Amino acid sequence: MFREMRRPGQALSREECIRLLTEETRGVLSLLGDEGYPYGVPLNHYYDPADGALYFHGGLEGHRVDAFRRCGKASFCVYDRGVSREGEWAKTVNSVIVFGRLTEVGDRGEVLRISRLLSLKFTRDEAYIRRELEQAGPRTLLLRLTPEHMTGKRVLEA
Repeated sequence: MFREMRRPGQALSREECIRLLTEETRGVLSLLGDEGYPYGVPLNHYYDPADGALYFHGGLEGHRVDAFRRCGKASFCVYDRGVSREGEWAKTVNSVIVFGRLTEVGDRGEVLRISRLLSLKFTRDEAYIRRELEQAGPRTLLLRLTPEHMTGKRVLEA
C-alpha cells in the first residue's frame, strides 16, 4: 500500500526517525481539504514514546477540524535545520514522514496530560503551563495520529 523509498541508501533508521519526531518542535500535517485540495498546516506536535503516536492540539473548529472529520487519513512531515560542511552552502537535511489515521482524544484528563507534555517542549514555566491549561484546556481538541507507515531520509541539498 505504501511506496518503498526510491533511494534506500538515504533512509534513516527507525531510531533516527523517532529522534526527529521527539526533538523537532514543528512539522506539517497534511489532510484532504476542501474540494479535494491538499491542506497542509504547520503545527507543533508531541511524539509519545509510550504508544508511538503523534499528538496535535488546537481549537475545536476550523479548516483542519473539518478536513479531519471528512477523512481521517493524514501524513505528517518533520525536518531538521540541516548541517553544512565548513565553507559549503549546501546542507544535509533529515526528514521523516508519518502516514496514519487521526482520531480525536475524548478523555479530558488525557487531553490535559498530552497538552502539558507538548508545552514542556517550549517552556519549563510550570505556572504559565498551568494557567494555559486552565484557560484553554476546555476549548482544546486533541488529535492522535496513529502511524501506519513511517519513512525518514537524509539528503544533501544541491
